[in-house]
Amino acid sequence: MTPDRGGGPLQTPAELKAKIEAQRAGEPFLLYLDADGHQQIFGLSPDAEQITVGRGPGCDLWLDGDSEVSRLHAELQRIGGDWTISDDGLSRNGTHLNGSRITGRRRLVDGDVVRFGRTAATFHQPRPVALAETDIAAETPDRASLSEAQRRVLVALCRPFKESTSYAAAATNQEIAAELFLSVDAVKTHLRALFAKFGVEDLPQNQKRLRLVELALRSGTVTLREL
Repeated sequence: MTPDRGGGPLQTPAELKAKIEAQRAGEPFLLYLDADGHQQIFGLSPDAEQITVGRGPGCDLWLDGDSEVSRLHAELQRIGGDWTISDDGLSRNGTHLNGSRITGRRRLVDGDVVRFGRTAATFHQPRPVALAETDIAAETPDRASLSEAQRRVLVALCRPFKESTSYAAAATNQEIAAELFLSVDAVKTHLRALFAKFGVEDLPQNQKRLRLVELALRSGTVTLREL
């Protein structure tokens, strides 16, 4: 079966670490899965003006494992401080941005998903490193500030990221409750407290859990040994 090439949740703690390191570097990058389901990060160097994408060996972003990608499929071009994507009839199957086939040149913004053939690449444009580090320090409580029950719930939430052979997702309330012999309502109560302590309570519901996992692992509040 062809693996899902969405640029979504990370597969393993090592991949999560690689993404965090790319974000800390402060330069734009594309994150995607190759034909074997392994995460790849393609950095967009500030010295580069144009990046070719395709299945041909001469392309800068070489997607040789995707038979639906043309030999020369699309071009990324830096204009001023922004990266743009264009196809202009280069590909047989087209290039899609956030689900819509593109015509002409489109500017990329952080979080955009570009699909070349079956390969979906998420565009990331990190904030400056100094700001990111300040945010992390403000959002992340130390281990001593968490109750024992909160720490157990947090570890259980992160557990799927230990060794996953498919894209991991944070544990559900039901899974945490079953592991810790708690009620689902008790799990929800502890998670609400954790969301507040880590400063993610205002994020959309579908982002809170993954952001909490990222902060817990990045800060060392939860270590891989505990998972």
